[in-house]
Amino acid sequence: KNFEITQIYPNPFNPITTIQYGLDQNINIQLSIYDVNGRLTATLINEFQIAGYHSITWDASNFSSGIYFLNMSAGEIAETKKMVLIK
Repeated sequence: KNFEITQIYPNPFNPITTIQYGLDQNINIQLSIYDVNGRLTATLINEFQIAGYHSITWDASNFSSGIYFLNMSAGEIAETKKMVLIK
């Protein structure tokens, strides 16, 4: 088990995608979406979660087409992945 974003599917997506991620320990985690200009557009999760694999669905119906970045962070560790929304 690792601290990682394991899959974003589908990607590119329209307008719903599923994000799967793994946590190697019980930890307070934040999953945030940023636009291509680095602006925070959504916070999907900001809570304590147990170690293991998790998934969440993002419905981007109210967002415009473009490139977005999913940032998963916990304390001083973070990982970022690119997502493409095509409408």
